Amino acid sequence: MMRPQPILPFTLLLFFASSTISAQDLDPRAYVRAPVNATTMIPGFVYSHGDVVTDATLPIDNIKANVAVTTLAVAHTFSLFGLSSQALIVAPYSWAKVTGDVGDQSQQINRSGFGDMRLRFSVLLHGAPAATLAQLRKAPPKTIIGASLSIIAPTGQFYPDKLINIGTHRWSFKPELAISQPVGKNWLLDFYAGIWLFTSNASFYPGSSMRRQDPLGALQAHFSYNVKPGMWVAFDATFYNGGSSSIEGVYKDDRQSNTRFGFTALLPTGRSSSLKFSASKGVVVRIGQDFTSYAIGWQHSWIPGLKPAKAVKPQ
Repeated sequence: MMRPQPILPFTLLLFFASSTISAQDLDPRAYVRAPVNATTMIPGFVYSHGDVVTDATLPIDNIKANVAVTTLAVAHTFSLFGLSSQALIVAPYSWAKVTGDVGDQSQQINRSGFGDMRLRFSVLLHGAPAATLAQLRKAPPKTIIGASLSIIAPTGQFYPDKLINIGTHRWSFKPELAISQPVGKNWLLDFYAGIWLFTSNASFYPGSSMRRQDPLGALQAHFSYNVKPGMWVAFDATFYNGGSSSIEGVYKDDRQSNTRFGFTALLPTGRSSSLKFSASKGVVVRIGQDFTSYAIGWQHSWIPGLKPAKAVKPQ
C-alpha cells in the first residue's frame, strides 16, 4: 500500500491585514522558513468591534464601531544573496458602522470602500538559508533571526472633510527585527520589535489642517505549540507605546500605551493549504483602539517540488 507523503511541517505566512489595526498586529510564526520560489494566495476576513478606527487620536468620544474587512493577499518566497526572503502584498476592502460623540452631539456614519494597501518584505538573516522543499524536509529546527519592512500606502478611501475614514491619507513604515527560537520538540517562541514611522497628512479634518504623528513602538511575543505536522496553536501578546499626534503644531494628550492578547490556530486542509483562525482583545488600553477582533483566512500554496498526493489503494 502506497502511503501519502505527510503534510508539510511548516506553513507560509498567513497574514491578516487591515488598515484599521495596523499597529496592533499579532502575527505568530511570521519568520518561519519556506521553500524558495513558492507562491501563496491568501483570502481572509476580519471582524472587529469596539473602539476601532483608522486613527486612534480622532477628536471623537465614546466610539463604538463594527468593522468588517475582506483581504486578498499574495506572497512569494525567493533567495536574496542566499537568504530566505519573502514579498507580500495585501489589498483590503472594508465596511464600517461607527457611532460616537462629536462635541455634545451623538452621530452615526457608515463607510465602505478600499482600505490602504499593505506591502511587506522580509528576510531571514541567520539560521535559515534559502532552500528547496527537499532541503527543508531534512533541516533540523534552528534559531532564526529575521528582519522586515512593512509599508502601508495611502490608497484607501479618504474624505478630507470627514472625521471617520477608511484610508489614512499618509504613508506608514515599520522596520522590524525578530527572533524565532525552538523550545524542545514541539514549542516555538517568537519575539519581534519594530517601530511605526508616519508621514504627515496635510489634508486632515476639516480638509486643510496639517497632522503629524510621532513614532509608535511595537513589541510582539508568541508562544506556539505544534499539535502535529502542519497544525499548531499559539498564544499572542503585543505592546505598543508612543504615537502622540499634533495638529497645526499643537500636541494632544493622546500618547498610547496599550497591550493586547490573542490566540491563533492553524489547521491543515490539504498538503498545500490550510485554514487560520485568530482572536484578540485589548487588555490594558490608555488611549484608543480598545477593541475585540476575530479573523479567518485560507491559504493555498504553489510549491516547486511538491507532487500531487497519490491515491491510497486498499490492501
